[in-house]
Amino acid sequence: MKTKPVIISLALLFLSTPLLADDDCDDPVANWQPRENLRQKLEAEGWTVYRIKVDDGCYEVKGRDPEGNRAEASFGPASLILMDMEREEEDDDDDDDSDGDYRTKARDGGQGTGETPVPRNGIVKGRPSVTVE
Repeated sequence: MKTKPVIISLALLFLSTPLLADDDCDDPVANWQPRENLRQKLEAEGWTVYRIKVDDGCYEVKGRDPEGNRAEASFGPASLILMDMEREEEDDDDDDDSDGDYRTKARDGGQGTGETPVPRNGIVKGRPSVTVE
């Protein structure tokens, strides 16, 4: 087997990898507006902003949109225009927490709201205690 073509192919592959990685937003940093401007704009529109960070050259915002849904959105840092947005709609009958409130069950010894008790394996009895020194 000839190693020269293999080495050349691998070298070209590794050199071209940075060219494939591209930012979503390509605004020059000198033109970026402060994050506080974006926060003020969104809060004026009814958003509840939890966090603003830079990701792939865009401002990424995590919070709640005006309808109260959890949202993660990307904004252009120079223009503050919405680029992309993902929403998680809130449902009252959401099955993500099908076990109910775990804290209530822990206090009731696994009884919860009339459900069958959590089987005990004999290792831990009662609630563990912690001492901070």
